[in-house]
Amino acid sequence: MSETPDIDLGRTRPSEAPAGARSAPDRAGIGEDLDGAATEPVKALRVLRRGIAMSPELRRGVPAIAAVGLFAAVGRLIVPVMVQLVLDHGVLGADGYQPGVVWTLSLAALAAVLVVAAASRFALIRLVRMAESVLLGLRVRAFEHIHRLSLAAHSESRRGVLVARVTSDIEAMALFMQWGAYSWTINPVLILATLAVMLFYSWQLTLLVSVLHLLLLPFLRWIQRRQIAAHSRVRDRVADTMGHTSEAVSAAAVIRAYGYRGAMRARLDRAVDRQYETQLSAFKWWAFMLPVVDLVSSVALAAAIVAGVTWSDELGIGAGGLVAFVFLVRLLIRPISEIGEVFDNTQAALAAWWKVMGVLDTPVEVVEPAPDEARELPDGPLPVEVRGVDFSYRAGEPVLRGVDVAIPADADVAVVGETGSGKTTFARLLARLADPSSGDVIIGGVDLRAVAPDARRRGIRMVPQDGFLFAATIEDNIRYGRPGATEADAAAAVEALGLQRWMEGLPAGMHTPVGQRGGRLSVGERQLVALARAQVADPGLLLLDEATSAVDPETEEALAVAMAHLSQGRTTVSVAHRLSTAERADLVLVFDDGRIVEQGRHDELVEAGGAYARLHESWVGNTRRAAPTGR
Repeated sequence: MSETPDIDLGRTRPSEAPAGARSAPDRAGIGEDLDGAATEPVKALRVLRRGIAMSPELRRGVPAIAAVGLFAAVGRLIVPVMVQLVLDHGVLGADGYQPGVVWTLSLAALAAVLVVAAASRFALIRLVRMAESVLLGLRVRAFEHIHRLSLAAHSESRRGVLVARVTSDIEAMALFMQWGAYSWTINPVLILATLAVMLFYSWQLTLLVSVLHLLLLPFLRWIQRRQIAAHSRVRDRVADTMGHTSEAVSAAAVIRAYGYRGAMRARLDRAVDRQYETQLSAFKWWAFMLPVVDLVSSVALAAAIVAGVTWSDELGIGAGGLVAFVFLVRLLIRPISEIGEVFDNTQAALAAWWKVMGVLDTPVEVVEPAPDEARELPDGPLPVEVRGVDFSYRAGEPVLRGVDVAIPADADVAVVGETGSGKTTFARLLARLADPSSGDVIIGGVDLRAVAPDARRRGIRMVPQDGFLFAATIEDNIRYGRPGATEADAAAAVEALGLQRWMEGLPAGMHTPVGQRGGRLSVGERQLVALARAQVADPGLLLLDEATSAVDPETEEALAVAMAHLSQGRTTVSVAHRLSTAERADLVLVFDDGRIVEQGRHDELVEAGGAYARLHESWVGNTRRAAPTGR
């Protein structure tokens, strides 16, 4: 059986997925990379089939709605039949006008209309519930998948795309789920049922009306090809606009400080204009299609009336039958027109659905071990062994090359190097935010790929460079360090790190709101809260990424004291921007061009006169020049 031809929306690009990622057949022929480019041909019917297959809520709801739709179709068809019976037997019959027959049949028709209305209301409520369940399930699955992707998929350039996929693209499907799905479920049943009853009255007139409407199919097919491609471009433009908007909002302080409003406004205007023009281009097809559908339906109705009146005797259809047939044609026009109205909405929903599927089809490179094969990490400080690790981002130059190092348990390690040397990537691999392209990372004697996710999250914690905080209180952010942590746990963490005086100086202590992304606190204060959060987690391996960068000396000292307390009883790996951290470390790893070129204690490396000595000399010189002079 041949497959119905679908719409080709894109062309295949060479796969960049790493070994072990899902192959193209596993992805069912649908995909898009996170930059919005098509990765292979995408077909509308295949999108619909996959969408139904991946949405159990949709599969459960459609049969019930279809059953109600069939019932509603039968109920609507009763009215034209009742009209024919009233005319032929209650008004124009051999016995003339019979009020009893007219009233009986009219009341029966009224009862049928009321029952159909009740059934339609039930179907609509059921459909709305199903639609919301589908959208909820799809949004949750998209969020979960995004959080399972490696750090390569979360670069700043893709943030707007990811946000658009789980917000505006899914919202674009909402109208289709709530109204378009109802139309596509109910109206085909109503069309088929209406045609069946029309055949009972006159197969010749039914053939005439059907042929005229069948002439629409090539036209609709031509329109559909262009609509879905146009709406696909609209989704890309929406993602682009959201990316520019997000950047403008998050960088508001920088834009104002540097007087960059004009240039940023121009970028936003261009993005909005491109989206506006693309949306107009998409809607013009709908504006072109709807009048054509109405015109053909009106011509079909007129043709049926003219033919029925002119050749009523030859067609064997009486006055009542002809009136009923006209009612049926009108009944047939309504669902056809509704389908025409939702056609554009359907193309927009399919395009949005395809974009979301593109995210869901993005290979998860950090594959978690099977539950029966996952291993636990030992308690206490964790030793680290890195063997021949290479790493590169997608289609990029290697970031790490042949990294070999052994870190003993309970060691305090500083990772230093120039910008772009690979030190931050090294720390992220230890947290398994990504897997090495080759080589092994052994934590606590266990290959990190084999560690159970919960065990990894308990035993390994990373404090990022920006000390990211959620829009809640300081206490809430500290308690996020461990599920089930209490207010007492948060207070104990603050005390253990020696942060009581700082906490007491805040307006509401631990109940002080931090604002969006911690914006009400300084950079250093955000880092202090992040360190307290890590203390609550009590990991065996603590990773600190640039924990003392971009802070004032006083805050740096508070951070240094807090980190000293935090490092006790656990292995600590700090990506050090300021070499004061390296001076206090048990071991210093010096990165250069993705390799560890030196390792040892601070004093030893300074005396060796190598890369670290040059970094230290440069740092000491900058520190002296930056120090304030007094009189």
